[in-house]
Amino acid sequence: MGFPPLRGAREYRESSVGSAAFNGDMSSSLPAPSPPISEAQPVDGGERLALLDALRGFALCGVFISNVSSWFSGRNFLARDQMKALMANASLVDTVASNATMFLVFGKFITIFSFLFGLGFAVQLGRAEQRGASIVPLYSRRLGVLLLIGVSHLFLLWYGDVLSTYALLGFGLLLFRSRSDKALLIWAGVLVFIVSTAAMLCMRLPQLLGSAEATAKEAMERSTALRAQTLEAFSSGGYLEVVSANATYYLQDFIKMMPFVLPVILGRFLLGLVAGRRGLFHNAAQHLPLFRKVLLWGLVLGVLCNGVGLVMMQLVTRKVLNLESMPWLLPVMTPVRQLAELGTAAVYVAGFTLLFQRARWQRLLSVLAPVGRMALTHYLSQTVISLLLFYGLGLGLIGKAGPALCVALTLGIFSVQVVLSHLWLARFRFGPAEWAWRSLTYGKAQPMRRAPASAAVAATV
Repeated sequence: MGFPPLRGAREYRESSVGSAAFNGDMSSSLPAPSPPISEAQPVDGGERLALLDALRGFALCGVFISNVSSWFSGRNFLARDQMKALMANASLVDTVASNATMFLVFGKFITIFSFLFGLGFAVQLGRAEQRGASIVPLYSRRLGVLLLIGVSHLFLLWYGDVLSTYALLGFGLLLFRSRSDKALLIWAGVLVFIVSTAAMLCMRLPQLLGSAEATAKEAMERSTALRAQTLEAFSSGGYLEVVSANATYYLQDFIKMMPFVLPVILGRFLLGLVAGRRGLFHNAAQHLPLFRKVLLWGLVLGVLCNGVGLVMMQLVTRKVLNLESMPWLLPVMTPVRQLAELGTAAVYVAGFTLLFQRARWQRLLSVLAPVGRMALTHYLSQTVISLLLFYGLGLGLIGKAGPALCVALTLGIFSVQVVLSHLWLARFRFGPAEWAWRSLTYGKAQPMRRAPASAAVAATV
């Protein structure tokens, strides 16, 4: 059974509504001025930008690998001594897979997702201005629905939900919509580097002052115990036990990372907003010199900063450095980590864009475009599949699957999702979750099936 032939950037047509992180409402060029209309509505018959759809699909694959390798596998619930023992006894294949995901995946693909969310906001803002209407009412409804989906995902399935975080921070973008590009870049730098470092300093302040060593030790012990209890519930509990443990872990431990994470995500949103305003991807052919520079400098930063991070991790693992006696180490490394993630993500985005300008590569990379158009559906389904694979209510692989097997499983599942996306979009206009999002946003059910003529064209183009 094959899937429909691929469509090129100029032939990739579909109506669209939504935020760029999960199903971007982005045409292949910024829309021409049009007479104001009184009511917002889904773009009908607009031309989507295959480059961004494919890039979103690429990012979704990386996020899936990261989530499975870090969280669903159970590795992040292990105590420090357990993790050291696991690493010491790991096979060569698992060691390579672990280091590769650390260097190439963790933090990099979620950076691309955040960037695309901000870029999508820029496009939505431009369309609202051309309608002569405020972006606030429609955008707020869209984010409200996304927040509802995210909170449900968070408490009914998985504590690591990013939808609710994106929805809440998406409202923050409204505060920046009138700022200049220069101001946005300054704010992005402040949020990503200065505010995140300050947040890390505040988290480590008691240890830095040396006034609460016993308290910090007790907090660490409580966190370790909670993680062990959570791992046990995930390993052997039924659905209700999993939901209870999931909520407890999120509210008592996972949420503590938010002061550090939130400013970084918002800063990445702002970088995407600048790129969207300048039409870097809608007119990529005109910005190739810029993409080449981004590729070069991103490569330099990515290699250097990731290299420093790996060296520091090895020094800590081998007890040359001690995080407990050197509480200043994590705050000092925070800007290095952010540079590593931004630099590597920039390499991926710029390299992907440059390759997409070549016909042969465009045909190959466009395989990812349909899965990018259904990113919300696939993101949610990846959680369900992971629960069934790793948790005790399913196959129970949590704590048993090594890094190499985790990567292999995610790539295999993602490949099936790509095929299913082609088959689904040959018959329907949206993915199931995307359809629900649009329908709730506009207060009425959106047409789901393709018109017969459109379906025939989609299957033969």
